[in-house]
Formats: sequence, C-alpha cells, structure tokens
Amino acid sequence: MKEASIFREFLRYVSLNVCGMIGLSGYILADTFFVSKGLGADGLTALNLAIPVYSFVHGSGLMLGMGGATKYSVLMGQKEHCQADQLFSNVVYFTGILAAAFLLVGGFLAGKLTLWLGADQAVFSMTKTYLRVILFFAPAFMLNDVLVCFVRNDGEPKLSMAAMLTGSLSNIMLDYLFIFPLHMGILGAVLATAMAPLISIGVLSRHWTAKRNQFHFKKARIVPELAAHIFSLGVPSLITEVASGIVMIVFNSLILRLEGNLGVAAYGVVASLSLVVTSIYTGIAQGAQPILSRFYGRGNTRNTKKILKYAVLTTLLLSGCIYLLFVTAADPIAGVFNSGKNHKLQQIAVTGLRLYFTAVPFVGFNIILSAYYTSTEKALPAQILSLSRGFFIILPMAFLLSFLWGMTGVWFSYLITESIVTAVGILFYIRFERVSQV
Repeated sequence: MKEASIFREFLRYVSLNVCGMIGLSGYILADTFFVSKGLGADGLTALNLAIPVYSFVHGSGLMLGMGGATKYSVLMGQKEHCQADQLFSNVVYFTGILAAAFLLVGGFLAGKLTLWLGADQAVFSMTKTYLRVILFFAPAFMLNDVLVCFVRNDGEPKLSMAAMLTGSLSNIMLDYLFIFPLHMGILGAVLATAMAPLISIGVLSRHWTAKRNQFHFKKARIVPELAAHIFSLGVPSLITEVASGIVMIVFNSLILRLEGNLGVAAYGVVASLSLVVTSIYTGIAQGAQPILSRFYGRGNTRNTKKILKYAVLTTLLLSGCIYLLFVTAADPIAGVFNSGKNHKLQQIAVTGLRLYFTAVPFVGFNIILSAYYTSTEKALPAQILSLSRGFFIILPMAFLLSFLWGMTGVWFSYLITESIVTAVGILFYIRFERVSQV
C-alpha cells in the first residue's frame, strides 16, 4: 500500500471521527450553554457536579466499544469471521450487565450520590435530577458507544460520524425547546441529552437495514477469557473518560473550598470546553485505531508506525491552534457562558482557560500513544499511562498544588500531570522499540 493512499485513508478516518466526537461532546457543551442562559450560576454548579456521572457511563460504553472493536479489527484482518460474531455478541451481553448496574444506582442511590458529589441545599435538587436521568438512560448511552465503534471499524466511518452529529444536533434543538419554550429547567436539559443517543442509534440502524454489516449478534456463550481481553484493551478508553470525571470531582471539591459555588460554576465552563478538546484527540485516536489494528493484524509494522507518526503530528498541530484560541479569546469565550455578567465568575473562568489549556499538547500526545498501544494489543503500557493521567499523578498534584498556590495550583496541576505522563510514555516507547528490534 503506497504512502499517499495510507495518508488519505488516515485523513478520511480521522477527519470523520473528529467531527463525530466533537458532536458527541456537544451533548454536555450544549447543556452548559443553555443551562447558563436559563438557570444561571446555580444551574451551572449543579450541572458541573453531575457531569462526572456521565463520564463514568460514557467511559464504560467506550471501554466495551473500543476494546471490542479493536479486537474485531484484528480478527477481521485475520479473516476470523465466526470469532468476530462471538466477540460482538459478548460485547452486547457485557453492555447489558454494566448498564443494569447504573440503573440500580440511579434508582436507589441517587440522593446519596448527589450529597457525595458535594451538592449543597441550593443546588441539591437540580443535581439529583440530572444524574438520576443520566443513570436511567445508561443503556442507551452505552449501546450507542458500542455501535458507533463497531460500525466505524466495519468500514463505515461516515455513518458513525453522521450518527454522532445527528445526536448532537438533536440535543441542541431539544435543549432550547425544553428549557425555554417548555420551561422544564434542568430536567429539560438532561432529557435533551438522554434523547440524543436514541436518535444516534436510529441513524446507525441503517448499517443493518442496508445489509452492510459484517458482524452479527448471535446466541453465544459468555467467554470469560474474551471478556478479560476486551476489558484490558478497553480500559484506557474507560480511564480517559473516567479521568475527566475523577478530575472534575476532585477539582469541584477543592474549588468549593477555595471559591465556593461560584468557583465551581466557573470551573464548569473550563471543564465543558475541556471535554470538547479531549474529544478532538479521542477522535484522532479512534480514527487511527482501525487502521493501526488492521496493519498490526497483518504484521505490517512499517505502516503501523506511519499511522502513529501521522496521528502525533496532527495532534501537535491542532494543539497549537487550540491553545492560541484560548489565550487570545478567553474573555469572549467565558462571556458566552456568563449570562449573569458576574465579574468574579468571569475572572476565574478567564484565568482558568488560559492556564488549564497549557496542557493540551501533552494531553493529545498521551491519548494518541495510549490508543497506539491498545490498537497493537499492548494493554499494560496503555493502562499505566491512562491510570497515571487519571489517578496516580493528577490527584496528589491537585491537592499539593492547590495547598501551595490556591486556584493557580489547581489549574497548573493538569499541565504538570500530563507532562510527566508524556515523559513516561516516551520512555515506554523507546523501551518497546528496542525490545522489538532484538
């Protein structure tokens, strides 16, 4: 396969997936915008306290979708069609089991979870409503994540993108309808978000009605070894999303102590935009993944390395553009979400945008490198990088730096964490390259 055709395929998959992932992240961004307009600072605070729950649900869906779809691409590269069907069937079973757990939490523990997330009397009711509906619709969110990944890896990246964008656009329209003309408040915002994956699944159904699918759901026994393999490959995707939720929970707690509810509202603006930025890098990683896995399945190491190079260079180029945007336009961007023209909220958000997003090139590189290891069935280094980003480094950094430098320390803990993980990732890559050449 010529280099020019490899690069064209890379651009096709990546561009479609970046557009789709931006659309998917638009679920929360649309909520943030309309809630800020309709419910003010208290609404933003409630939304930001509840969003980590969405990260856990979405991350679980991506874990199964990315883990299963990665193995699916390898099996298809090896012409193992029967095993591919068994794999997909097992992924659907696991999705149902995890979704049932989220339903139980929503039904019986919503109030306790709301208190644990830090909601006070002023925002308790709104926070509880948002997270309960998200948990009740967990099956739809997770199934949509799984189908998007499998359809994309089955040679239909355009359909996956169309499904994600359609879901996001419907969320935006329903947000406006439910919050303003129908005056449904926070319930309207979360119902709009919950309807989006159902609409996306409807678009994805064309893959079956047009009989383009090469994978099929069949009655199959649950294979524990297969489950372990899917989870090991999908855990980095889970941690990437859950890390966002964990960071938000910790940052919310620290910022509540430092700046109160208004600080959390300002951080909500930064966090929502961070989800969009992360989705761009995730889109690059997910776009590169099917090609990486296919070349890896065929034993074509040379082309696998080419795709990694393209992904890293694309990420670094976009990172420069993203940071330039936040440095030069932080004030008007924050103002979009500050409908009450609160000076303190504006000040905290503008400072946060300029400091927090200094980490973007490291974030992008870490997501790409983790996806590379996952795509080539090297689960351990991918898991170490993801766990370091989400737990081992970010948590102690956030507590230490917030104690030393207050809000400035909170913002810079993200940069320091991601830069340390980048150094570790480069060392891993050098080590694995030496081993593979022996």
